[in-house]
Amino acid sequence: MALFGRRKRAASTAETEPPQPSEERVEEETGPTLPPVDAEGRRSVDDHREFVLSLIDELPPFGQQILDALDLSLCEDVISQVDLPSFDHARVAGYAVQSADVEGAKDADPVVLAVVGQVHPGQVSPTPLSPGTAMLLAEGAPIPENADAVVALVDTDEGTDDVLVYAEAPIGTNIRHRGEDLAAGTQVFAAGERLGPGAIGLLAAIGHDKALVRPRPRVVVISAGSDLVEPGVALSQPGQSYDAASRLLAAAARRAGAVVYQVSTPTDDALTVTQAIHDQLVRADLLVMVDRSGSLGAASSAEIGVLRRVLGNLGWNNIAEIAMTPGGTHGIGLIGADETPVLLIPGDPVATRAAFEAFIRPVIRKLRGVTPVVREAAAAVVRSDISSTQGLREFVPGIVASTDDQRRVMVAAGFAESIGQSNALILLDEETDRVSGGDIVPVWLLDED
Repeated sequence: MALFGRRKRAASTAETEPPQPSEERVEEETGPTLPPVDAEGRRSVDDHREFVLSLIDELPPFGQQILDALDLSLCEDVISQVDLPSFDHARVAGYAVQSADVEGAKDADPVVLAVVGQVHPGQVSPTPLSPGTAMLLAEGAPIPENADAVVALVDTDEGTDDVLVYAEAPIGTNIRHRGEDLAAGTQVFAAGERLGPGAIGLLAAIGHDKALVRPRPRVVVISAGSDLVEPGVALSQPGQSYDAASRLLAAAARRAGAVVYQVSTPTDDALTVTQAIHDQLVRADLLVMVDRSGSLGAASSAEIGVLRRVLGNLGWNNIAEIAMTPGGTHGIGLIGADETPVLLIPGDPVATRAAFEAFIRPVIRKLRGVTPVVREAAAAVVRSDISSTQGLREFVPGIVASTDDQRRVMVAAGFAESIGQSNALILLDEETDRVSGGDIVPVWLLDED
Protein backbone atom coordinates (compact mmCIF):
# COMPACT_ATOMS: atom_id res chain seq x y z
CA MET A 1 0.00 0.00 0.00
CA ALA A 2 1.07 3.59 -0.46
CA LEU A 3 3.28 5.15 2.19
CA PHE A 4 0.86 8.03 2.71
CA GLY A 5 -2.85 7.42 3.23
CA ARG A 6 -5.47 9.17 1.15
CA ARG A 7 -8.96 10.42 1.70
CA LYS A 8 -11.23 7.61 0.53
CA ARG A 9 -13.90 8.44 -2.01
CA ALA A 10 -17.25 6.74 -1.92
CA ALA A 11 -17.33 6.34 -5.67
CA SER A 12 -14.30 4.05 -5.85
CA THR A 13 -14.72 0.34 -6.61
CA ALA A 14 -11.00 -0.39 -6.37
CA GLU A 15 -10.03 -3.88 -5.18
CA THR A 16 -6.99 -5.06 -3.31
CA GLU A 17 -6.35 -7.80 -5.91
CA PRO A 18 -6.03 -7.06 -9.62
CA PRO A 19 -9.30 -7.75 -11.41
CA GLN A 20 -9.54 -9.87 -14.53
CA PRO A 21 -8.93 -7.68 -17.57
CA SER A 22 -11.52 -7.05 -20.22
CA GLU A 23 -11.18 -5.87 -23.79
CA GLU A 24 -13.79 -3.19 -23.15
CA ARG A 25 -13.33 -0.07 -21.11
CA VAL A 26 -15.79 0.17 -18.23
CA GLU A 27 -16.66 3.42 -16.48
CA GLU A 28 -18.53 3.57 -13.21
CA GLU A 29 -22.06 4.92 -13.38
CA THR A 30 -21.34 6.98 -10.28
CA GLY A 31 -18.33 9.07 -9.46
CA PRO A 32 -17.14 12.67 -9.28
CA THR A 33 -19.21 15.18 -11.20
CA LEU A 34 -17.62 15.55 -14.62
CA PRO A 35 -16.84 18.96 -16.14
CA PRO A 36 -19.00 20.29 -18.97
CA VAL A 37 -18.15 19.70 -22.62
CA ASP A 38 -18.57 21.85 -25.72
CA ALA A 39 -20.74 21.12 -28.74
CA GLU A 40 -18.07 18.77 -30.04
CA GLY A 41 -18.07 16.77 -26.81
CA ARG A 42 -14.72 18.17 -25.72
CA ARG A 43 -13.68 19.36 -22.29
CA SER A 44 -11.63 22.56 -21.99
CA VAL A 45 -8.01 22.36 -20.84
CA ASP A 46 -8.72 24.52 -17.80
CA ASP A 47 -11.78 22.52 -16.78
CA HIS A 48 -9.94 19.22 -17.14
CA ARG A 49 -7.00 20.46 -15.10
CA GLU A 50 -9.26 21.72 -12.32
CA PHE A 51 -11.14 18.43 -12.37
CA VAL A 52 -7.92 16.43 -12.10
CA LEU A 53 -6.59 18.65 -9.31
CA SER A 54 -9.86 18.29 -7.40
CA LEU A 55 -9.16 14.55 -7.14
CA ILE A 56 -5.64 15.08 -5.78
CA ASP A 57 -4.76 15.60 -2.12
CA GLU A 58 -1.56 17.26 -0.93
CA LEU A 59 0.83 14.76 0.61
CA PRO A 60 0.76 14.83 4.42
CA PRO A 61 3.61 16.55 6.28
CA PHE A 62 6.54 14.32 7.13
CA GLY A 63 9.56 15.01 9.33
CA GLN A 64 12.76 14.58 7.31
CA GLN A 65 16.45 15.07 7.95
CA ILE A 66 17.33 18.57 6.83
CA LEU A 67 19.55 17.46 3.94
CA ASP A 68 16.67 15.36 2.60
CA ALA A 69 14.39 18.38 2.94
CA LEU A 70 16.32 20.40 0.33
CA ASP A 71 13.90 22.05 -2.14
CA LEU A 72 10.86 20.88 -0.19
CA SER A 73 8.18 23.10 1.34
CA LEU A 74 7.87 23.67 5.07
CA CYS A 75 4.61 22.73 6.75
CA GLU A 76 5.13 24.76 9.92
CA ASP A 77 6.63 28.02 11.09
CA VAL A 78 10.17 27.70 12.45
CA ILE A 79 11.05 29.70 15.56
CA SER A 80 14.66 29.89 16.69
CA GLN A 81 15.23 28.72 20.25
CA VAL A 82 18.80 30.05 20.32
CA ASP A 83 20.64 33.31 19.78
CA LEU A 84 22.91 33.72 16.75
CA PRO A 85 25.70 34.04 17.48
CA SER A 86 25.33 32.21 20.77
CA PHE A 87 28.25 34.05 22.39
CA ASP A 88 30.30 37.21 21.92
CA HIS A 89 33.27 36.48 19.67
CA ALA A 90 36.00 38.15 17.62
CA ARG A 91 34.91 39.35 14.19
CA VAL A 92 38.57 39.35 13.03
CA ALA A 93 41.85 37.97 14.29
CA GLY A 94 43.44 40.39 16.75
CA TYR A 95 43.92 41.26 20.40
CA ALA A 96 41.20 41.44 23.03
CA VAL A 97 41.69 44.63 25.04
CA GLN A 98 39.96 47.01 27.39
CA SER A 99 39.19 50.00 25.17
CA ALA A 100 40.34 52.47 27.83
CA ASP A 101 43.86 50.98 27.65
CA VAL A 102 44.31 51.89 23.96
CA GLU A 103 42.73 55.31 24.06
CA GLY A 104 44.96 57.76 22.15
CA ALA A 105 47.02 55.02 20.47
CA LYS A 106 48.42 56.00 17.04
CA ASP A 107 51.28 55.16 14.72
CA ALA A 108 53.57 57.79 16.18
CA ASP A 109 52.68 56.98 19.78
CA PRO A 110 51.66 53.29 20.15
CA VAL A 111 50.38 51.75 23.35
CA VAL A 112 52.31 48.79 24.76
CA LEU A 113 50.31 45.96 26.35
CA ALA A 114 51.47 42.67 27.85
CA VAL A 115 50.17 39.61 25.98
CA VAL A 116 48.82 37.19 28.61
CA GLY A 117 47.54 34.36 26.44
CA GLN A 118 45.71 33.36 23.30
CA VAL A 119 42.27 31.88 22.55
CA HIS A 120 41.15 29.83 19.55
CA PRO A 121 37.59 29.00 18.41
CA GLY A 122 36.08 26.43 20.76
CA GLN A 123 38.24 27.58 23.65
CA VAL A 124 37.37 29.87 26.54
CA SER A 125 39.83 32.17 28.30
CA PRO A 126 40.58 30.63 31.70
CA THR A 127 40.94 34.07 33.34
CA PRO A 128 39.35 37.49 32.95
CA LEU A 129 41.37 40.15 31.10
CA SER A 130 43.22 42.48 33.48
CA PRO A 131 43.78 46.18 32.77
CA GLY A 132 46.97 46.90 30.80
CA THR A 133 47.03 43.47 29.14
CA ALA A 134 45.89 41.96 25.84
CA MET A 135 44.94 38.47 24.73
CA LEU A 136 45.56 37.17 21.21
CA LEU A 137 42.33 35.91 19.59
CA ALA A 138 41.73 33.92 16.44
CA GLU A 139 38.77 34.97 14.30
CA GLY A 140 35.63 33.52 15.89
CA ALA A 141 37.23 33.00 19.32
CA PRO A 142 35.11 33.89 22.39
CA ILE A 143 35.73 37.30 23.96
CA PRO A 144 37.44 37.01 27.37
CA GLU A 145 35.65 38.35 30.42
CA ASN A 146 36.32 42.08 31.02
CA ALA A 147 37.46 42.68 27.40
CA ASP A 148 35.26 45.11 25.46
CA ALA A 149 37.06 45.53 22.13
CA VAL A 150 39.31 43.70 19.68
CA VAL A 151 42.24 45.41 17.95
CA ALA A 152 42.80 43.93 14.48
CA LEU A 153 46.21 42.42 13.77
CA VAL A 154 46.86 45.02 11.06
CA ASP A 155 46.73 47.73 13.74
CA THR A 156 49.51 46.09 15.79
CA ASP A 157 53.05 44.78 15.45
CA GLU A 158 51.66 41.26 16.13
CA GLY A 159 53.89 40.85 19.18
CA THR A 160 53.74 37.67 21.27
CA ASP A 161 55.14 38.83 24.64
CA ASP A 162 54.26 42.49 24.36
CA VAL A 163 52.22 44.06 21.59
CA LEU A 164 52.40 47.56 20.15
CA VAL A 165 48.93 48.90 19.40
CA TYR A 166 48.79 51.65 16.74
CA ALA A 167 45.06 52.48 16.75
CA GLU A 168 42.27 53.18 19.19
CA ALA A 169 39.49 50.60 19.62
CA PRO A 170 36.24 52.05 20.97
CA ILE A 171 33.95 49.75 22.95
CA GLY A 172 32.50 47.00 20.73
CA THR A 173 35.13 47.26 18.00
CA ASN A 174 35.42 43.99 16.00
CA ILE A 175 33.07 42.09 18.33
CA ARG A 176 30.04 40.10 17.15
CA HIS A 177 27.64 40.15 20.06
CA ARG A 178 25.36 37.34 21.17
CA GLY A 179 22.01 37.52 19.35
CA GLU A 180 23.31 40.18 16.96
CA ASP A 181 22.20 38.22 13.88
CA LEU A 182 19.19 36.43 15.34
CA ALA A 183 17.57 36.61 18.75
CA ALA A 184 15.94 33.58 20.37
CA GLY A 185 12.18 33.65 19.78
CA THR A 186 12.48 35.09 16.27
CA GLN A 187 10.54 33.41 13.44
CA VAL A 188 13.07 32.19 10.93
CA PHE A 189 10.80 30.61 8.31
CA ALA A 190 7.08 30.56 7.60
CA ALA A 191 5.03 27.54 6.57
CA GLY A 192 5.04 27.16 2.81
CA GLU A 193 8.58 28.44 2.29
CA ARG A 194 10.84 26.33 0.11
CA LEU A 195 14.12 25.21 1.67
CA GLY A 196 17.20 26.07 -0.39
CA PRO A 197 20.83 25.35 0.57
CA GLY A 198 21.06 28.53 2.64
CA ALA A 199 17.90 27.65 4.54
CA ILE A 200 19.31 24.20 5.31
CA GLY A 201 22.42 25.87 6.72
CA LEU A 202 20.37 28.23 8.87
CA LEU A 203 18.27 25.35 10.22
CA ALA A 204 21.47 23.62 11.23
CA ALA A 205 22.81 26.83 12.78
CA ILE A 206 19.82 27.05 15.11
CA GLY A 207 20.10 23.38 16.06
CA HIS A 208 17.47 21.73 13.86
CA ASP A 209 18.32 18.32 12.45
CA LYS A 210 14.86 17.74 10.94
CA ALA A 211 12.20 19.75 9.14
CA LEU A 212 8.47 19.13 8.80
CA VAL A 213 7.91 19.16 5.04
CA ARG A 214 5.78 17.64 2.33
CA PRO A 215 7.87 14.84 0.82
CA ARG A 216 8.75 14.46 -2.82
CA PRO A 217 5.89 12.74 -4.62
CA ARG A 218 6.69 9.27 -5.90
CA VAL A 219 5.67 9.17 -9.55
CA VAL A 220 5.59 5.92 -11.50
CA VAL A 221 5.66 6.32 -15.30
CA ILE A 222 4.33 3.24 -17.07
CA SER A 223 4.54 2.45 -20.77
CA ALA A 224 3.37 -0.72 -22.45
CA GLY A 225 3.15 -2.23 -25.94
CA SER A 226 4.78 -4.98 -27.94
CA ASP A 227 6.12 -2.41 -30.41
CA LEU A 228 8.19 -0.62 -27.77
CA VAL A 229 11.92 -1.25 -27.53
CA GLU A 230 14.16 -0.17 -24.68
CA PRO A 231 16.88 2.33 -25.61
CA GLY A 232 20.17 0.46 -26.00
CA VAL A 233 18.52 -2.53 -27.66
CA ALA A 234 18.57 -2.85 -31.45
CA LEU A 235 15.32 -2.50 -33.37
CA SER A 236 14.70 -5.95 -34.84
CA GLN A 237 11.27 -5.78 -36.49
CA PRO A 238 9.33 -3.36 -38.70
CA GLY A 239 7.01 -1.13 -36.70
CA GLN A 240 9.15 -1.09 -33.57
CA SER A 241 10.20 2.19 -31.96
CA TYR A 242 12.20 3.26 -28.95
CA ASP A 243 10.31 4.20 -25.80
CA ALA A 244 11.10 7.92 -25.84
CA ALA A 245 7.91 9.42 -24.43
CA SER A 246 8.17 7.70 -21.04
CA ARG A 247 11.81 8.81 -20.66
CA LEU A 248 10.91 12.38 -21.51
CA LEU A 249 8.07 12.28 -19.03
CA ALA A 250 10.18 10.71 -16.28
CA ALA A 251 12.90 13.34 -16.74
CA ALA A 252 10.38 16.18 -16.65
CA ALA A 253 8.75 14.77 -13.50
CA ARG A 254 12.13 14.49 -11.80
CA ARG A 255 12.94 18.09 -12.65
CA ALA A 256 9.55 19.08 -11.18
CA GLY A 257 10.63 17.64 -7.84
CA ALA A 258 9.31 14.09 -7.91
CA VAL A 259 10.99 10.80 -7.12
CA VAL A 260 10.48 8.94 -10.38
CA TYR A 261 10.27 5.27 -11.32
CA GLN A 262 10.06 4.41 -15.01
CA VAL A 263 8.53 1.05 -15.89
CA SER A 264 8.33 -0.43 -19.40
CA THR A 265 6.15 -3.45 -20.12
CA PRO A 266 6.85 -4.50 -23.73
CA THR A 267 3.69 -6.53 -24.22
CA ASP A 268 0.07 -6.14 -25.26
CA ASP A 269 -1.14 -8.83 -22.86
CA ALA A 270 -3.76 -7.19 -20.63
CA LEU A 271 -3.26 -9.55 -17.68
CA THR A 272 0.51 -8.97 -17.62
CA VAL A 273 0.08 -5.20 -17.84
CA THR A 274 -2.62 -5.19 -15.14
CA GLN A 275 -0.38 -7.09 -12.76
CA ALA A 276 2.54 -4.75 -13.53
CA ILE A 277 0.38 -1.76 -12.63
CA HIS A 278 -0.76 -3.30 -9.34
CA ASP A 279 2.85 -4.13 -8.49
CA GLN A 280 3.68 -0.41 -8.66
CA LEU A 281 0.98 0.78 -6.26
CA VAL A 282 3.19 0.04 -3.25
CA ARG A 283 5.53 2.89 -4.21
CA ALA A 284 3.30 5.34 -6.07
CA ASP A 285 1.69 8.61 -5.07
CA LEU A 286 0.85 9.14 -8.74
CA LEU A 287 0.88 6.81 -11.73
CA VAL A 288 1.18 8.15 -15.26
CA MET A 289 0.30 5.83 -18.13
CA VAL A 290 1.77 6.69 -21.53
CA ASP A 291 -1.05 5.74 -23.90
CA ARG A 292 -0.25 4.75 -27.49
CA SER A 293 -3.87 4.59 -28.68
CA GLY A 294 -5.42 6.62 -31.43
CA SER A 295 -8.14 9.19 -30.79
CA LEU A 296 -11.16 8.63 -28.61
CA GLY A 297 -13.10 7.80 -31.72
CA ALA A 298 -11.03 4.62 -32.08
CA ALA A 299 -11.99 3.38 -28.63
CA SER A 300 -13.85 0.34 -29.98
CA SER A 301 -11.27 -0.61 -32.59
CA ALA A 302 -8.07 -2.62 -32.49
CA GLU A 303 -6.15 0.66 -32.34
CA ILE A 304 -6.89 1.10 -28.64
CA GLY A 305 -3.75 0.66 -26.55
CA VAL A 306 -3.40 -1.91 -23.80
CA LEU A 307 -3.08 0.68 -21.04
CA ARG A 308 -6.37 2.31 -21.95
CA ARG A 309 -7.97 -1.13 -22.17
CA VAL A 310 -6.93 -2.17 -18.68
CA LEU A 311 -7.59 1.20 -17.01
CA GLY A 312 -11.32 0.62 -17.14
CA ASN A 313 -10.97 -2.45 -14.91
CA LEU A 314 -8.71 -0.95 -12.25
CA GLY A 315 -11.22 1.30 -10.48
CA TRP A 316 -13.12 4.51 -11.11
CA ASN A 317 -11.91 6.18 -14.30
CA ASN A 318 -12.87 8.72 -16.89
CA ILE A 319 -11.47 9.13 -20.40
CA ALA A 320 -12.32 12.29 -22.32
CA GLU A 321 -11.48 14.35 -25.33
CA ILE A 322 -9.79 17.62 -24.35
CA ALA A 323 -10.02 20.68 -26.61
CA MET A 324 -6.27 20.83 -27.15
CA THR A 325 -3.60 19.91 -29.63
CA PRO A 326 -1.35 18.00 -29.80
CA GLY A 327 -2.82 15.02 -27.98
CA GLY A 328 -6.51 15.42 -27.27
CA THR A 329 -7.41 12.20 -25.45
CA HIS A 330 -6.70 12.02 -21.72
CA GLY A 331 -7.76 9.87 -18.80
CA ILE A 332 -7.96 10.05 -15.03
CA GLY A 333 -8.55 7.23 -12.57
CA LEU A 334 -8.37 6.27 -8.88
CA ILE A 335 -7.11 2.73 -8.38
CA GLY A 336 -6.11 0.32 -5.65
CA ALA A 337 -6.97 0.22 -1.97
CA ASP A 338 -5.56 3.73 -1.46
CA GLU A 339 -7.25 5.15 -4.56
CA THR A 340 -3.92 6.12 -6.08
CA PRO A 341 -4.49 8.70 -8.81
CA VAL A 342 -3.52 7.67 -12.33
CA LEU A 343 -3.32 9.88 -15.40
CA LEU A 344 -3.49 8.53 -18.93
CA ILE A 345 -1.75 10.76 -21.46
CA PRO A 346 -0.89 10.54 -25.17
CA GLY A 347 2.25 8.64 -26.11
CA ASP A 348 3.54 10.87 -28.88
CA PRO A 349 6.54 12.67 -27.32
CA VAL A 350 5.43 16.13 -28.49
CA ALA A 351 1.94 15.54 -27.05
CA THR A 352 3.50 14.04 -23.92
CA ARG A 353 5.43 17.26 -23.29
CA ALA A 354 2.27 19.35 -23.66
CA ALA A 355 0.33 16.98 -21.37
CA PHE A 356 3.04 17.13 -18.74
CA GLU A 357 3.01 20.91 -18.61
CA ALA A 358 -0.77 21.24 -18.77
CA PHE A 359 -1.73 18.53 -16.27
CA ILE A 360 1.02 16.43 -14.71
CA ARG A 361 3.31 19.18 -13.48
CA PRO A 362 0.39 20.92 -11.71
CA VAL A 363 -0.50 17.63 -10.01
CA ILE A 364 3.09 17.13 -8.83
CA ARG A 365 3.19 20.67 -7.47
CA LYS A 366 -0.12 20.21 -5.65
CA LEU A 367 1.16 16.97 -4.10
CA ARG A 368 4.23 18.91 -2.97
CA GLY A 369 2.15 21.78 -1.58
CA VAL A 370 3.90 24.25 -3.90
CA THR A 371 2.23 27.27 -5.46
CA PRO A 372 1.46 28.34 -8.07
CA VAL A 373 0.53 24.90 -9.35
CA VAL A 374 0.26 26.07 -12.97
CA ARG A 375 3.33 27.49 -14.65
CA GLU A 376 3.03 31.23 -15.11
CA ALA A 377 3.22 32.42 -18.71
CA ALA A 378 5.90 34.78 -19.94
CA ALA A 379 5.72 37.01 -23.01
CA ALA A 380 7.74 36.60 -26.18
CA VAL A 381 7.76 38.07 -29.67
CA VAL A 382 7.02 35.43 -32.29
CA ARG A 383 9.46 35.43 -35.22
CA SER A 384 7.16 34.08 -37.90
CA ASP A 385 3.50 33.51 -38.72
CA ILE A 386 1.72 30.64 -36.96
CA SER A 387 -1.62 29.15 -37.95
CA SER A 388 -3.84 27.60 -35.30
CA THR A 389 -7.17 25.77 -35.14
CA GLN A 390 -9.98 27.71 -33.54
CA GLY A 391 -11.74 25.85 -30.77
CA LEU A 392 -8.56 24.12 -29.59
CA ARG A 393 -5.89 25.23 -27.13
CA GLU A 394 -2.67 24.73 -29.06
CA PHE A 395 0.71 24.07 -27.45
CA VAL A 396 3.40 24.80 -30.02
CA PRO A 397 6.99 23.73 -29.25
CA GLY A 398 9.26 26.74 -29.57
CA ILE A 399 12.82 27.89 -29.13
CA VAL A 400 13.19 31.08 -27.11
CA ALA A 401 16.24 33.30 -27.32
CA SER A 402 16.54 36.32 -25.04
CA THR A 403 17.76 39.66 -26.34
CA ASP A 404 18.67 42.73 -24.34
CA ASP A 405 15.10 44.04 -24.30
CA GLN A 406 12.80 41.07 -24.98
CA ARG A 407 12.40 37.37 -25.61
CA ARG A 408 11.97 36.16 -29.17
CA VAL A 409 10.52 32.76 -29.98
CA MET A 410 10.48 30.70 -33.16
CA VAL A 411 8.51 27.55 -33.84
CA ALA A 412 10.58 24.39 -33.43
CA ALA A 413 10.76 22.55 -36.75
CA GLY A 414 10.55 18.77 -36.95
CA PHE A 415 10.59 16.09 -34.28
CA ALA A 416 14.22 16.44 -33.16
CA GLU A 417 13.97 20.19 -32.69
CA SER A 418 10.53 19.99 -31.08
CA ILE A 419 11.78 17.53 -28.48
CA GLY A 420 15.53 18.01 -28.23
CA GLN A 421 15.99 21.76 -28.64
CA SER A 422 12.68 23.34 -27.69
CA ASN A 423 12.73 25.23 -24.40
CA ALA A 424 9.24 26.68 -24.53
CA LEU A 425 5.64 26.00 -25.40
CA ILE A 426 3.83 28.76 -27.30
CA LEU A 427 0.29 29.03 -25.94
CA LEU A 428 -2.40 29.77 -28.50
CA ASP A 429 -5.91 30.01 -27.08
CA GLU A 430 -9.12 28.62 -28.51
CA GLU A 431 -10.08 31.91 -30.21
CA THR A 432 -6.79 32.27 -32.08
CA ASP A 433 -6.51 31.10 -35.69
CA ARG A 434 -3.35 32.94 -36.62
CA VAL A 435 -0.55 35.04 -35.18
CA SER A 436 1.84 37.06 -37.30
CA GLY A 437 5.55 37.57 -37.01
CA GLY A 438 6.20 40.37 -34.53
CA ASP A 439 3.12 39.63 -32.42
CA ILE A 440 3.54 39.09 -28.69
CA VAL A 441 2.47 35.62 -27.55
CA PRO A 442 2.34 33.91 -24.15
CA VAL A 443 4.86 31.12 -23.62
CA TRP A 444 5.73 28.62 -20.93
CA LEU A 445 9.50 28.66 -20.39
CA LEU A 446 10.31 25.01 -19.79
CA ASP A 447 13.79 25.52 -18.36
CA GLU A 448 12.49 27.66 -15.51
CA ASP A 449 11.35 26.13 -12.22
